[in-house]
Parts: sequence; structure tokens; C-alpha cells
Amino acid sequence: MHAHARKNAKPFESQLLPEDAEPLPKPWLEVPDPRVRTSWWITVFLALVGVGLSALLVFNGIRTLPRIGNVCLVLDEEFDGPSLDTSIWTREVNMDGFGNGEFEMTTDSDTNSFVKDGKLFIVPTLTSDVIGRPAILDGYTYNITSCTAANTKHNVTSCSAVSNSTAGAVINPVMSARLHTRNSKSIRYGRVEVKAKLPQGDWMWPAIWMLPVDETYGPWPSSGEIDIMESRGNDPNYRGRGRNYAQATLNWGPTPDLNLAWKTNGFWYERRTSFADAFHVYTLEWDEDFIWMYIDTRLHKMLDRRIKKSFWDTGHFPTQVFNGSSVTLLENPWQSGAKSAPFDQPFYLILNVAVGGTNGWFPDTFGNKPWENRATTAMRDFAIAQDTWAATWPAPEERAMQVEYVKMYQKC
Repeated sequence: MHAHARKNAKPFESQLLPEDAEPLPKPWLEVPDPRVRTSWWITVFLALVGVGLSALLVFNGIRTLPRIGNVCLVLDEEFDGPSLDTSIWTREVNMDGFGNGEFEMTTDSDTNSFVKDGKLFIVPTLTSDVIGRPAILDGYTYNITSCTAANTKHNVTSCSAVSNSTAGAVINPVMSARLHTRNSKSIRYGRVEVKAKLPQGDWMWPAIWMLPVDETYGPWPSSGEIDIMESRGNDPNYRGRGRNYAQATLNWGPTPDLNLAWKTNGFWYERRTSFADAFHVYTLEWDEDFIWMYIDTRLHKMLDRRIKKSFWDTGHFPTQVFNGSSVTLLENPWQSGAKSAPFDQPFYLILNVAVGGTNGWFPDTFGNKPWENRATTAMRDFAIAQDTWAATWPAPEERAMQVEYVKMYQKC
């Protein structure tokens, strides 16, 4: 039995590796091809050149960035007192729309501007909460006894209003606040920093901006306007750019019709949040050679204006303009100023929250806007739609523009 098993067993297979038909390569013993070495060194050389050129470009970019130089502190306001410091801030009291057809009146009431927990609050409120909804639309006369515009040529509409349903006239349906430093603090070249959280609610128009202390070169916009930040309280889905957008603008021109703000504006936006969700620092840097405006960091730049030639030469304005039925020569209003004119004079700071308006900041074609900018009854149409837009306004402090600090520096 065992012999039979051995006779039929499978033959033993060798586990030896087969011999290679060719000898194993030994590259360390071979003489290298000079062309391979040359190509290697060329690759290394080109890589080093690329790194060097990149470094040079970065260096030149940093070297050519504008620098504001030495600055001296003019205002350091942290709102840490029990109330608004009226030695610094003046509340404007007015109801004429400020040239933009705005729908709010601005007040000196602590309801619309106040200090709390180390912050300034600017809060839009409903006029109907004070005088009732029917009075907004008809049969009521509203007078501002503390009107700060009482001595201006616009005092009839600046300080009083009469509602009349037949004429389509209404009392301003919103109360808000507008604060400025014209009587206390201003700078000519320097830096401004405002740390703020923007308001939330349809048709709100928050702004941090500057106007000249004196109209050195004539009425607006000849003497300039610096808008450090403007935004809208509308939802981020609003096609006209809602509260996730912030814009910076320079207004300048020899006449209102020739305001070339469209040449000098820009914006920054948040992709996943909005400027009403957190505090951000809105900054202006400004001297005779450049004007920069940005949010939090220079990398988040809204506007970068290098002043290489005068604004008159930049504007390419016509030589003649129509004035009614006549034609007049257009003169350069800045010929006596510096290259940076009209931005070569002291400017003061303004903080405000407007609501609505007819100047085009809210375009007619977006967001189911309840008024048309050209309509003579725009404010009435807005007031009638109060139930719709007021429903988007959260509690007073949440819909406020909150300001944590304001710093102004003068170039030394």
C-alpha cells in the first residue's frame, strides 16, 4: 500500500528562481549622460529664477503700497459714558430728506440714538408709535421744535410737515438719527476707523461718511464727499445688494449733474454672512496722494484711489454746460487747490441710518420696492406699505446700527 502511494506521488518542484536572461542593471556603475545632468541643472535654474521673480514682484508690490505715515490721534471715542457726549456729537434734527428724498426724520430723542453697554445705538422707529397711523396719512401737522435746520433756506420742509390725503402729502413715517462732529472734530488727511455692526431691516440705509467743514470749492458736490461705508438693511438675497454688501464712494464734480461718483466707488461683500451679524472695522486712509477705504484689513479693499493727476483732469468734463435755456462755460472749481482737491480740506464725520429715498440708492427694479423713485407720492406709497416692510425689522436694538468705537487721526 505504501509503495503504491510513492509510485503515484507528484514529482518534487524546484523553488529556485530562474536565472535572468540578461544581467541585472547597475546604474551606479554607469557613466551618466551629460544631457540628463544639463537638463536637471536647467530645471533647477529656472525654478530658482521663478522664485526670485515672484519674490521681486511681491517686494515691489509691498514697496509701492501707499503709506499714510505718522498720524496724531484727534478722537478716541469708545462710548463708555452714561450717555452720548454732546460735546463731540451733534444730533441733526431735520425732516426734509437731506437732498436724497429720504423718508425718515432725524431726531434728538434718546429713543433714536443712545449709549448703552459701551456702544452707540442708532435706531429707526415708527412715527406711528408716536402720533398714530392715521395721522401719518391725513389731517395732522408735525412741527420739530428743536429743528437744527431752522435757519436754512429749506426751513419750511426741514422743520414741519402736514399730512393731506388729497394732496398725497404725509408725515415722515420713520424717525431715526444722524450724528456729526462738525462742531468738534475734523481732519485734513489722516485715518478714520469705525467699528460697527450694521442694521437689519428692509429699506434701511446705514452710512459712515464725511463732508467738508467749509464748502471751500462751492456747494455739493464741488467740495467733495467721502463715503467710508454705505449699505442696505435688506436681506442678502436682495438683488440690489443687501446687508452682505458694503460700498465706499468719493463724490466730486463741478455740478450735481456732473458728479462722477461712478468713477470712484467700490464694494466688498460677505459670502456666507452679513455685516449685520458681527462688528467690523470700516477704515479710511487718506492723504494728498491716495484715498483707501477697506473693511477690517487692507486685503478687504473697497476703494483704492491713487491721485496721480487732478480730479479736474481725471473727470474730462465738458467745456460748456446748459443752464436752463442758455449755455455757460464750465470753470474748474479746484484750480486754486492742491492736486487732491476737493479732498484737500478738513472733513468731519457723520454716522446715520436713513430709510428709503428717491435718489436711486434703492433701484426701482429690485426687491418688490413699494415706491417708485420718480413718483411724487413716493413717501406716501412707502407709508401705506408699512405693514410689509416693518415686519422685516427686528427688535429695536437688533435693528440698530451699533458702534463700538470711533477713532480719527490727523496726519502729522
